[in-house]
Amino acid sequence: MKRVLITGGAGFIGSHLCDLFIDKGCHVICVDNFITGKKANIAHLLKKKNFEFVEHNVTKYINVAGRLDYVLHFASPASPADYLKYPIQTLKVGSLGTHNALGLAKEKRAVFLLASTSEVYGDPLVNPQYEEYWGNVNPIGPRGVYDEAKRFAEAITMAYHRYHKLDTKIVRIFNTYGERMREEDGRAIPNFISQALNNRPITVYGTGKQTRSFCYISDLVNGIYKLLMSSEHDPTNIGNPNEMTLIELAKVIIKLAGSNSRIIFKELPVDDPKVRRPDIAKAKKILHWKPKVGLEEGLLRTIDYFRSI
Repeated sequence: MKRVLITGGAGFIGSHLCDLFIDKGCHVICVDNFITGKKANIAHLLKKKNFEFVEHNVTKYINVAGRLDYVLHFASPASPADYLKYPIQTLKVGSLGTHNALGLAKEKRAVFLLASTSEVYGDPLVNPQYEEYWGNVNPIGPRGVYDEAKRFAEAITMAYHRYHKLDTKIVRIFNTYGERMREEDGRAIPNFISQALNNRPITVYGTGKQTRSFCYISDLVNGIYKLLMSSEHDPTNIGNPNEMTLIELAKVIIKLAGSNSRIIFKELPVDDPKVRRPDIAKAKKILHWKPKVGLEEGLLRTIDYFRSI
């Protein structure tokens, strides 16, 4: 039985990864301190004999008994609302937390996978964004606490790969949505759905002409698993390349939710990216991966989830 440790395992993406590895017959150790994760996300796993939960802040030394085959580092606030609320914690989990997780993987001779982000590209000057693009990041802006934490995390991961010969993977995650997102967590889809279901005004920042692309959670975790099983060490984009404006997204959600909400506009946050779209040519070629779930299908599932909570 493979043993897998997932930091941030009670978070949105982390909890779906816990499900994936449990379904594959692995023993899963989920580590989380609930700064943004929720116990409800893993409640259905707590009684399973091959699932283990450890409440712990990974910026402190991580001690795990027994062998580990894989360490997946997904601990971090990930939405603008969260990392603006917890700027120091975000920087620490990206630096100290990544260092600790890498040290654990090195000690156990485990494969290490880092959850990085499209935010390493900043407010990009190229579209779509491909892995060789170095990005356009403001290191001292409000969003820099997340962007630079992840850029550092990538750098130290590659250093461990080159210096210690650790088997490492880096996934650059683009906008992802689905069940277990928190209501109004600061990201467009949960905000829009929460507002639409309550017939409140849909809040769009700036002109709404800025673009995003949205990947459904099952497609993302499938891509992450394929990357983990691959021999690739350099960063790899995983996301959905279908690009749309936030105005278009708001209108689709209003329609699918059967809502009477109207759209209102607020000031654009500092350094908010104007475009965001992954080039997934590398993932297609080396992982034989591409997203399968269409936007409307994924949104309907997510809307049903938000209705249920």
